[in-house]
Amino acid sequence: MIHKISITIIIIALILSAAPLIAGSPEKEKAAVISAEKWLTLVDEERYSESWTEAAEYFKNAVTQEQWKQAAQGARKPLGKVVTRKVKTKSYRTSLPGAPDGEYVVIQFDTSFVNKKAAVETVTL
Repeated sequence: MIHKISITIIIIALILSAAPLIAGSPEKEKAAVISAEKWLTLVDEERYSESWTEAAEYFKNAVTQEQWKQAAQGARKPLGKVVTRKVKTKSYRTSLPGAPDGEYVVIQFDTSFVNKKAAVETVTL
């Protein structure tokens, strides 16, 4: 179950419809960032059910749509609207703690919200 997030906001999405994975290609890297930003826009717009629908089966098997909606609302609503968001880091990985081996892209964003000036959002595709 997803719990409230404190200083760092972590959103692990494992987006099903993500762009091709980063493998050293600037085009693929850019496409992965665009996919992550599109998914975060769903969350920004409080379209939590749709963001859950867009997530990978692995994520959906771990968290029900209602659990995700409640957790996302609880974590995001107090922060207010996004003021700025920019890519902090991007990394290609074949292994993640608690997840099966595969191909992943972990993107961290430095994000400023109305009620939280400095936060880090992490999206895993």
